[in-house]
Amino acid sequence: MTAAPLTAESRVGFHRLIVRPDDDDPDVVVAGRAEIGEFIELPAVYGEAIRLLGEGLPVSAVEQRLAAEQDVEIDVAELVEALTELGFVDSVDEHRLPDPGADAPPSHFRWLTDRHVSWIFSRPMKLGWLLVVGAALVTLVIRPDLLPHYEDFFWGEYVGLTVLVNTVMVSLTLSTHEMMHLMAARSLGVPGRIGFGTRLHNLVVQTDVTAVWGVPRRSRYRVYLAGMAWDLFIMASLILLVANVALPSLVQALFQALVVAVLMTIPFQLQVYMRTDLYYVLRDLLRARNLFDDGLAFARYLRARIVALLRRRPCPIEDPTIDLAPHERRATRVYSVFLVVGATVSLTAFALFAAPIAIVALFRAIGSLIDGLNGGSVLLALDSGLLILIEGAIQALFVVTFLRSHPHWFKRRRPADRDASAG
Repeated sequence: MTAAPLTAESRVGFHRLIVRPDDDDPDVVVAGRAEIGEFIELPAVYGEAIRLLGEGLPVSAVEQRLAAEQDVEIDVAELVEALTELGFVDSVDEHRLPDPGADAPPSHFRWLTDRHVSWIFSRPMKLGWLLVVGAALVTLVIRPDLLPHYEDFFWGEYVGLTVLVNTVMVSLTLSTHEMMHLMAARSLGVPGRIGFGTRLHNLVVQTDVTAVWGVPRRSRYRVYLAGMAWDLFIMASLILLVANVALPSLVQALFQALVVAVLMTIPFQLQVYMRTDLYYVLRDLLRARNLFDDGLAFARYLRARIVALLRRRPCPIEDPTIDLAPHERRATRVYSVFLVVGATVSLTAFALFAAPIAIVALFRAIGSLIDGLNGGSVLLALDSGLLILIEGAIQALFVVTFLRSHPHWFKRRRPADRDASAG
C-alpha cells in the first residue's frame, strides 16, 4: 500500500524502470527495476500507462487518455498499488515511499560501465577469439602430444603442493570467468554481483545477473556464454604458448596443468539439470521463463500423483504446468525428466565414487601426517597437512554457503506447518 492516499488526481513517481517489448508477444511488455532484480510481464497498455504516469500525468488523466487513444478502460490506481508492492513506485504526490531496494546488496564494481568493456565484445575481438581458438585446434591436430591428459594435472612430486598451486590457478581463472559474465552484463547496462553458491554437491562461484531480463533475449546470450568463451580462450592461448614458445619446463608443466583443470569445468556446464551457464541458454532457447523451478514443481507433482495412485487416493496437488503456454508446458515436462535423471545420476556418482575417494584420500593424508610426527618423512607430512588444509577449507566453505543459501531448510517448523506441507 502507498504511504499517502492515492486519488484520481495523484501523480506518481517511479524509480528507474526498464519497460521493453516482450521477445515473443507484441501485446506484452516486460517492466522491471534492475537494482532489485524484479521484473514482470504486463499487457502493453499497462506499459503505456506507466510511461504516461512517468511523464507526470495524474491517475485520472492517464485513464482518460488510454480510453480515448486505445479504447480500453483500466484501473490505473490498482496498477499503481501493484507496482508499489513490487517496489517500483518512488513517490505519490511527492511523498516518498519506503524503498525495498534500499537494503538490497549493491552491485559489484559499480564504476564499471559499458564504455569500459563494450570493446571486449566487439566484432574485431570476436574475430580474434575465433583465430586463437582455431589456431589451437589446428595445433592439436598437428601436435597430438599436446592433447590434455590427466597426468598433466600432477606436475609436482608432492600432491599437497600440486593441489595448492593448481587450486590457486583455477581460482584465478574462475574469477576471470565470472568477471566475464559481469563485464558482459555491464556492456548491456545491467548490474550484477559475484559470490559463492551450491549446485547439488558442488561449490560454485556464480554471478547474479537477474536484471538481464531487462534486455532482449538475443543480447542475453552474450552474458550467459561470456564465461565459457573465456575458458576456451585461455586454454587455446596456453596451448599455443606451450607449442610455440621456449618456456621453462616448470612453466610449461603449470600451463598444461591449468589447461586440464579448466577443461574439467566444461562438462559441468553441460549439466543443464542444474543452473549452469548452458542451462540459461537452454531456457531462453526453449522460451521458458522459469524452466528449473517449473520442472522441479512438475517432478514433485508426478511423485505425488504416483503415490496417490498407489494409495488409491486423489492427487493432493494440481499440475503446476497447466497454466503455462503450450510450448512452455511441453518443454518443462520434458526437462523435468532430465532434471530428475541427471540429479539422480550425479548424486549417485558422488556417493559411490567422489565421496569415497575423498574420504580415503583424507585418511591417507592423516596417516602420512601422523607418520611424519612419529619420525617419518617431514616433507611428506607437511604435504599431507597442506592437502588436508586445502580440502578442508573448500568443504567448510561449501557447508557455510549451503547453510546461507538454504536457511529455510533448517528452520524449526511448527506442527501445523509440517502438516500443511505433507504429501
